Amino acid sequence: MHERYQAPLIATDIIIEYKNGAQSGIVLIKRKNPPLGYALPGGMAEYGLSLEMNAMKEAKEETGLDIIIEEWEKPFCVHSDPGRDPRCHVVSVTYIAAGAGRLCAGDDAACAKVYTRREIRELIDCNLLAFDHASILMKYLKTKGEAG
Repeated sequence: MHERYQAPLIATDIIIEYKNGAQSGIVLIKRKNPPLGYALPGGMAEYGLSLEMNAMKEAKEETGLDIIIEEWEKPFCVHSDPGRDPRCHVVSVTYIAAGAGRLCAGDDAACAKVYTRREIRELIDCNLLAFDHASILMKYLKTKGEAG
């Protein structure tokens, strides 16, 4: 007999590049449900949706923005450390997208705000990001030549 097979859950996260007038940067939410902290918009994958569609749906629910994923079916990164989410083993598939429209918090986001690269580095330095989103954002900044 074999042991019962148990698969990790899958979540999608999304780095939203947003520019609207004087506002320009990356959209983060402040979570209103545990685990608390600042986070990339995202959520658990839903049956019947592609991961890209799930990321867009979650981002729209949490930020009110229309989401455009440039590189369809090409995630920015995948994180699978069993300890990355304190609730259970969750694999995160992260996308980069442009956001358009009026930014407003919704769903399980207490607030949604545009952060400059400098502000993101400060959140990372102060350990205020949920999950492993600091690591994801550091990878993003490094690919943009802005880490450090």
